[in-house]
Amino acid sequence: MPEGPSLVILREAAARFAGRKVLRVSGNSTQDIERMRGRKVLAVRTWGKHFLLQFDGFGLRIHLLLFGSYRINEEKATAPLLSLGFSKGEVLNFYACSVRFIEGELDDTYDWTADVMNDDWDAAAARRKLRLQPESLAADALLDQDVFAGVGNIIKNEVLHRIRVHPESRVGALPPRKLSELVAQAREYSFDFYNWKKAFVLKKHWQVHAKTSCPRDGTPLSYRKHLGQAQRRAFWCDTCQRLYGEAVATDAALPPPPSNRRVRKQP
Repeated sequence: MPEGPSLVILREAAARFAGRKVLRVSGNSTQDIERMRGRKVLAVRTWGKHFLLQFDGFGLRIHLLLFGSYRINEEKATAPLLSLGFSKGEVLNFYACSVRFIEGELDDTYDWTADVMNDDWDAAAARRKLRLQPESLAADALLDQDVFAGVGNIIKNEVLHRIRVHPESRVGALPPRKLSELVAQAREYSFDFYNWKKAFVLKKHWQVHAKTSCPRDGTPLSYRKHLGQAQRRAFWCDTCQRLYGEAVATDAALPPPPSNRRVRKQP
């Protein structure tokens, strides 16, 4: 599933369509996509993992889900779920995604202060939200889109390793300094992710995600296929990532899968 930084890259690529009229609409979406024909795109925005187009009186929300993708001015072999055509033959195509309409203004639906890559991001608000869920696991808290819109599983694993916190630590047991680090790094790592992805070197910078040993101390990494309420893959180091709070009664951690084994992505 694409994480917030990848959606920002999409937004930047699609910014050329802001202020332009949709001339052609096609696709096999069951939504009333024809309502966009002849309408001007007022703004191209993102919130977390949502790609958004604002029209007069309504917005379009695209969620790329697990295997979704997009193409600008090119096509895939499969038919798009949604295709928007513009002047000069330009086209914006979406595949294997969720298409939904949002009535009214996007500002009335979205809390931009929760988006870790938005200029309006509010770290203090994130800390307040976290204090209201003291029993949550740190791993689950980072994936809470109401707190950290845009943070996905890769960012979660890497942030927790960066701040030396075990994924099963309880939010309420984190010292104030660690809680502040978690909030700060959720945003900072997201921008690192963005820069690395744009430079096509993202995977070279992974420290624990899909890895087998800790780059800090050489300890074999622990791995769990389904961890926490989110049931997402977790990679961590038991040597340098401290467990804060009571241990969770779950299956024992397993060694990470071999690095040459293709692991199916989780939703």
